[in-house]
Parts: sequence; C-alpha cells; structure tokens
Amino acid sequence: MVTAAASSDRNARRRWRDPNGLALPKKAPGRLITSEQFLDWVDEDTRADLIGGQIFMHSPVSLRHADLLNFLHPLTVGFVQELELGVVHRENVAVRLSVRETFLPDLAYFTNEQRVHFHENHIATQPTLAVEVLSPSTADNARISKFAAYELHQVQEYWLLDPRKLEHRFFHRSGEQFVEFAQGEERVTSFSLPGFWLERAWLNPERLPKVGACLSRLLATAKRNGRH
Repeated sequence: MVTAAASSDRNARRRWRDPNGLALPKKAPGRLITSEQFLDWVDEDTRADLIGGQIFMHSPVSLRHADLLNFLHPLTVGFVQELELGVVHRENVAVRLSVRETFLPDLAYFTNEQRVHFHENHIATQPTLAVEVLSPSTADNARISKFAAYELHQVQEYWLLDPRKLEHRFFHRSGEQFVEFAQGEERVTSFSLPGFWLERAWLNPERLPKVGACLSRLLATAKRNGRH
C-alpha cells in the first residue's frame, strides 16, 4: 500500500529536474523506512540496498568488478538453464528479506521451488546462493551487515569475491551460522547449486577464461555424474 507521504515523495522526484530539463539523481528518503517504501522508491535506474531500514546507495563499480561479474553471470545462468535448476538474477533485481531488509545482490540463485515468491518488481524470499563482488563503497556492508542478514534469513551459501586483491571467500550454512569452506583450495564446489564448481584461477578479472569453455567443462562433469 502506498502512503500519501510516499506518493508525494514519488511525485516530487518526478518533478526534480535541472534547468536544462535533465532528470537529476533522486534523493534517498532521510528516515527509517520499510521494504515496501523502499520498493516504491527504487527504480530500474537506481542501485541501492535497504539495510536495517536505511538506504545505502551503490557507486559505479570498477572495470575489474564489472568484468568479473560479466564472466560469472553467464556461466551460472548457462549452467542453471541447461540443467533446469532454477534461475539466476543479477544486481537489477530486488530481494526482500524482511520488513527493513531489501538487497540487490550482485548474483542470486533461486531454485525452481522458490519461483512462487517472485513478484513483478521484487523477489520475496532469500536466495539459495548469494554472491557479492566487493567494491570500496560497499565492502563493509557486504562483509558485515549483509553477511549477518543473509545468515539470519536462511541463505544457504554466500560468496564474497574481491576483484582487486583476489581474496575470494566462500561460506555455506551449518545450522544457524555460515562457515567458511574451500580455503586454500583451487577448485571451489558449491554446496547449494548442485553440480556447480569453478576454479579460483577463473576469478581473476585480468585473466578471465572463455565462458563457453568453462561451461562445457561444467556440463561435461555434470553429465558424468548423472546430472545431465
């Protein structure tokens, strides 16, 4: 339900233009808000997270960040689609976790069973697997606030990828907490995306392999293991 205040805010945003008639970046509400208010405020041109009822805007990412995500997204999408395991979305889809927590994960995997929670402008359930690629402006939130929220809301697996230092970290659920896995291992095998694995060497933005070659290896392994 859209409140009168929210409607007024939205109309004001639409009128907020510079003297040349160009739309200016819209202001975030300067108050504690709900996920419903956030979803009414955010649009396809805005990158932000609602964390603890407060809006945190995203800055433009580095090319290393973008290159890594542009590799990982088609790789996971191709694997999931080929094996009919669900759906993968990237950072333009809002994921509502609670009344004051709505995130735009860099990558999020959902099983087929979770599709019942998909709505027109957001997904109203936690990802099975969430991936955040670290940027200077968002790294602390990804490591602390979002980590705790994903852990609390039953996300099964969480990857923190560092495109600058290559200090990638992987966590899976064990009871109520995340525990780290694949430390020091060259091959990282997902706990929550059946049959999916990758090599750490694939996650270097300066030496990214071909998506098609990596996907062929993944699908060949899946076929040998009876998943194809």
